[in-house]
This record gives sequence, structure tokens and C-alpha cells, in this order.
Amino acid sequence: MSDAPIPAAGPRPEFSLSLDVRQAEGKAPHLEAGEAERAAIAKRFSLVRIDRLVADLELHRQDRVVEARGRLQADFVQSCAVSAEDMDVSVDEPLYFRFVPETTIYAPDEEVELSAEDYDEIEYSGTHFDIGEAVTQSLGLAIDPFLTGPDADTARNTVMGKAEDQGPFAALKALKLDKD
Repeated sequence: MSDAPIPAAGPRPEFSLSLDVRQAEGKAPHLEAGEAERAAIAKRFSLVRIDRLVADLELHRQDRVVEARGRLQADFVQSCAVSAEDMDVSVDEPLYFRFVPETTIYAPDEEVELSAEDYDEIEYSGTHFDIGEAVTQSLGLAIDPFLTGPDADTARNTVMGKAEDQGPFAALKALKLDKD
């Protein structure tokens, strides 16, 4: 039997690039998700597929805080929220986040006030932070969960017309059945 510690169990991020905070100053990582990584991220965010996911960043470190600035570019296929038709989407977004050392853990019911600057902070423990997961989360924030395509109104009117004479909840039920 080995006395080596057992690593913590948990899912590994789909697109992971761990960097050492002590060596981050001046780095300019180019991240490009491979086919398997894109497929896993597409599943995570309920996308049809991701054709391209690229991020270019510049890192600057002050003590144990690392700032990352750059751009996220992605091309993916997403289903219309109403008609379920596939739609091509392109994202080109600026990125900014700060990796900060893990701080006090808050109690579940404790109220915490955040400033606008705090929203872009990602805590890490130890000496490494995961820039790949930060890029993946940024993509998730850039996805429009209520994206509708040009045929959305037609699909909505068709479903609503079918259920119009059957009561107020029939239209909702028809929408659900129409997607299945």
C-alpha cells in the first residue's frame, strides 16, 4: 500500500489549462479547443456543436493575483429556443478576469456584497489556476439562452393556434410536445 495522498475526486473540466501563478507574468497563452474538448463543451452548454473555440490572452501578475485580458472567438450551432431549428452563431468577445487566492469560505445563508470588480474574479487554491475553464465559463456567459431564429414566430403561431381552444395551459403543453 502506498502512503501517497489520494487526489480529490471530481470531474475534470472539458477544456483545462492549468498555469502556475508564479510563472504567469508576461505569458500570452493561445488556447484552442480540440475536437473532443469542443464536443464535451457543446454537451455541457446544450449546443448542437462547437466548430471553433479560440482565446488569446495576456497575463500580468502582482503578488498572487493574475490578471488575464484578451479575446474569445467561437463559432457554434445552437438550436432556436422556439422552433428548435439549428442556427449558426459567432462570438467575438473581450475577456477580462482576475485569478485570486482562495479566501474565506462563506456560510450558506450569509449575505455577501460584491462590487462590479468582484464579478470577474476566479478563486484558486495552491499555486495553479485553470485558464481553460475560465475561457469555457466565458463562452457559457456569451451564449444567448433564448436565441430565436427567423422561423420562431411561425412556429409559435402554429402551436398557439392548435391549442387556442383548449384552455390556458394547452398552449404550454403543445409547445413542450412540439419540441419532443
